[in-house]
Amino acid sequence: MLSVTSYFDDNVKSIAFQGKSLATTVGVMDIGTFTFGTSQYEVMTIIDGELEIKLPGTSSWNTFTNGDQFEVEAHSSFDVKVVRQTAYHCTYE
Repeated sequence: MLSVTSYFDDNVKSIAFQGKSLATTVGVMDIGTFTFGTSQYEVMTIIDGELEIKLPGTSSWNTFTNGDQFEVEAHSSFDVKVVRQTAYHCTYE
């Protein structure tokens, strides 16, 4: 079953489903700055777009574009600056 969720006044839209082996979401983010919290370990892959990410425990921003991937530990949060509209894929453990 698909589950559709909107965040941050509809600036982020996510569709959740059960992937072959992991819970999965695909979604899109509009230009803006957001803070996401995690309840599970996440791996995010950028499908198309550009994000600047500040991961937990760091003070610097890193740029991620098409095909790039990053990981976020469970029970933490990370900051995102969406430079241009971005499509993403996330898996959760």
